[in-house]
Amino acid sequence: MYSPWKFAFMRQHKIDMNWRSGDLKAPKVLKGHDDHVITCLQFCGNRIVSGSDDNTLKVWSAVTGECVQTLVGHTGGVWSSQMRDNIVISGSTDRTLKVWNADTGECVHTLYGHTSTATLRLWDIETGQCLHVLMGHVAAVRCVQYDGHKVVSGAYDYTVKVWDPESESCIHTLQGHTNRVYSLQFDGTHIVSGSLDTSIRVWDMESGNCLHTLMGHQSLTSGMELRDNILVSGNADSTVKIWDIKTGQCLQTLQGPSKHQSAVTCLQFSSKFVVTSSDDGTVKLWDLKTGEFVRNLVALESGGSGGVVWRIRASNTKLVCAVGSRNGTEETKLLVLDFDVDLK
Repeated sequence: MYSPWKFAFMRQHKIDMNWRSGDLKAPKVLKGHDDHVITCLQFCGNRIVSGSDDNTLKVWSAVTGECVQTLVGHTGGVWSSQMRDNIVISGSTDRTLKVWNADTGECVHTLYGHTSTATLRLWDIETGQCLHVLMGHVAAVRCVQYDGHKVVSGAYDYTVKVWDPESESCIHTLQGHTNRVYSLQFDGTHIVSGSLDTSIRVWDMESGNCLHTLMGHQSLTSGMELRDNILVSGNADSTVKIWDIKTGQCLQTLQGPSKHQSAVTCLQFSSKFVVTSSDDGTVKLWDLKTGEFVRNLVALESGGSGGVVWRIRASNTKLVCAVGSRNGTEETKLLVLDFDVDLK
């Protein structure tokens, strides 16, 4: 008897096995942005958006690999982006944000107003209006999280601030880091901050208290992801660590003979796997529970001589990697790997 639940379970099992040990089919290669750096990457549904220091963003079909739109209008490099449905938001060194329609390529709004790197602004992207300005940091703001109620920001002034945007007031200034704050995660209850001082701190959002200081990395924590009290952190020291933020315990360090050879550039995790990318030109798959290395999903021939994987984004069935180099040894491009199954 056909069971939809059993069918879905079997399909997911086969997808997991494809990630773990399936034949790696030749990836789709999406070429664009010439020899520039891909600075940011978004992937949702079948739409990929890449942003670059060439001042543009490109919208790609994950199915065909075709570039369907080039978003032109910024006069400086694009260094941040967000996407929801068919709306793309980009932030640039030209001090503007732009709101784009990914279907038509139209720039719907340009958000002007930033004059200082130490302020935060809340915008209504429907109208393009600036609703609130949050002032208080005394050096550049490096990272921001927003859950629809509270804003959390980390800055080069060594602090993390919690804001109520409606009243434009700073609720907490979280002090303890002894160097610049580079990365943040915020789940509505806990705030996690990563700093150049090599520590990661876990804070209680309500009280502003520091609950744990996570020590073990040797350098800057460049990327983190937090879900269900599990934190995965990637570091410039070439390691990745898995933490329980409730206890402050390090559950796993992803290392060993197959570990990355240089700085971790990006990471993402699911209930089973951790996917990591590095300056060494590889993308590696790890087992979340055991911390064991599973295999390389990407290994650039130029890895070790300049080839870099800058950014990765994964869905259940696809992996998108932004690759290139700083010395011309690897062409700038996106690789799309497919782990889906064909259940006839």
